[in-house]
Amino acid sequence: MARPRTPIGTFGKISHRRLGPGTCQARTRYRDWDGKLRAVQCTGPTSAAAELALKRKLSERSLFQPTFIGITADSSFSALVHYWLEDMEIEDRLSRTTRLLYERNMRTLVASAFAELTLREIGVARCDYFIKQLARQSYSRARQARVVLRLALGLAVRHEIIPRNPMDHISRLQRPARCPDVFEDSEIWQIRDAIREWEERPMASGPRPDGQLGQIVEVLLGTSVRIGEVLAIRIRDIDLRGAQPTLHICGTIISRKGEPTHRQNHPKTSRSVRTIVLPLFAVRAIRERLRNRLSIDPNALLFCNRKGGPLTTNNVRRQLRTIMDKAGLKKVTPHRFRRTGATAIYEAGGIDLAAGLLGHTDSRITEQHYIVRDDLVDPATASMLENRFGR
Repeated sequence: MARPRTPIGTFGKISHRRLGPGTCQARTRYRDWDGKLRAVQCTGPTSAAAELALKRKLSERSLFQPTFIGITADSSFSALVHYWLEDMEIEDRLSRTTRLLYERNMRTLVASAFAELTLREIGVARCDYFIKQLARQSYSRARQARVVLRLALGLAVRHEIIPRNPMDHISRLQRPARCPDVFEDSEIWQIRDAIREWEERPMASGPRPDGQLGQIVEVLLGTSVRIGEVLAIRIRDIDLRGAQPTLHICGTIISRKGEPTHRQNHPKTSRSVRTIVLPLFAVRAIRERLRNRLSIDPNALLFCNRKGGPLTTNNVRRQLRTIMDKAGLKKVTPHRFRRTGATAIYEAGGIDLAAGLLGHTDSRITEQHYIVRDDLVDPATASMLENRFGR
């Protein structure tokens, strides 16, 4: 009958040997990660000191298989970050924009806090304290840091470098209460007037404004789509000839560092590909733009620069902000038009209709981030209570 093997991570009897004056050796056989018995030894001034050093060495010995990437629990966090970035490129599951965002968040929010630590030294308490301190500055920054730190340490767990992901056990972030900001109807007219006055102002020199900014705002308000999706509209995506004029949303504008601004042939998510029936004010803005558009190429962009290339979302935001500041209007952003339209649809048709317009896969996202709820309870409750309990 075969003698049972000792479990992985255990050692046998410790033997002692004096090597010379003031030097003793403690030695044992240790069953390593691959099941093989290996001799492990340490020295010290006395037998007890040598044995203590040996036991400490064995307790720190990894029970996990060394990985082919050359990273161990004693490697630096910076080494893991380098490999994590390479792994994202190899997997190619995330869009390039998302990968660049993760890399930026890792380098600006996380890397400096853990740069001098080994992976073995990064535990739950340290991660929990780091995220909480960051949350005191900004909930958004803490949430972004939590995402990339969990992903990087998760890779270390999958490669058996560390036994568990400490980010799985930290406290939950408490989202600060906030109410989505939307435009009042009167503010919409003020914005329209401010843009019209700016576009019609006397010009001492240079080309006159071509009216695109006002038309972009009308399409934003009439569709509740993202600014990148508006700027990615091609002539072929518009159908104004039917009984119901429609706009097909199937792309977005991408601006990355080191790359020219270009149109991406799909929007943010698969659900974001949708066809929207246009209100009349958006139809009028698009018709006006088509009359001034020189190109008849169906693949040409509806909104473009003077050379026919795509506009950048940052330039449109900057121009809008400049005009609104001169008019004394604050917090006018393209995304606020999106929330305003979603709230109007919610009030008239319900949350599911608003989520469909926005291209959300989950109406809870719409409800949490885009809808301003009316706190007035349905007045019918007063009649119901009166009928039941009134004299």
